[in-house]
Amino acid sequence: MNILITNDDGIRADGIIELAKELAKTHNIYVVAPDTQRSATGHAITIHNPIMVNKEYIDDNISAYSISGTPADCVKIGVEALFKEVNIDMFLSGINNGPNLGTDVIYSGTVSAAIEGFVQNKPSIAFSLNEFNVSKEVYSQVSKHASKIVNDIKDKLNILNDCILNVNIPNGEVKGTKITRLGERKYENVLEERVSPHGKRYFWIGGKVKELEQENDSDIIAIEEGYITITPVNIDMTNNKKIEILKNELL
Repeated sequence: MNILITNDDGIRADGIIELAKELAKTHNIYVVAPDTQRSATGHAITIHNPIMVNKEYIDDNISAYSISGTPADCVKIGVEALFKEVNIDMFLSGINNGPNLGTDVIYSGTVSAAIEGFVQNKPSIAFSLNEFNVSKEVYSQVSKHASKIVNDIKDKLNILNDCILNVNIPNGEVKGTKITRLGERKYENVLEERVSPHGKRYFWIGGKVKELEQENDSDIIAIEEGYITITPVNIDMTNNKKIEILKNELL
């Protein structure tokens, strides 16, 4: 297959490099990734500044570029400009440095890039590692799990005609794979306020994940138990149950 890959951690991140190298053993790989860290940018696109493009080197048989835009920009520019002469069969995002579980997918540049792939009518998968700041060797091993998922679904791409797959992979022993639904993620102490040496207020956004009760089939429970989680994610945010209620109440 012809596979286009991006991420939100930047072109030099081990996750995207190891994923590209692993998949290049059996597929034609094309890479367009941000030139810097772009985590938690969601589905933002760049419309008020030019997007700069640079040729990059990952491996001899991988065509790669970095751009000054967001993960969603990478998909647009990759499909519509840099590789417009290539018939891209599948779009991948990742492997992300850290998990994208539950409602965190709303903020995720990794997941949003896969959603942009879906918008571009390409079967799309987002891959994330359930650990932060691990070695290149760990990403190399995790890439084998990602490659297996890609190869298992490559002849069944019609499954992805109305959704993307959000995949999270444990660091270490993998007990198996589970098909899951998105759990719920909330944080405490989200804002840390400080004062600069010049007396200006500023904030850091972060926080600790709250322990919440989850459904047994949630991605959060499954990843904690050591399973790869595969969650089908749809971009239709219409609450269909409320349509008739609103018609009756408001019209």
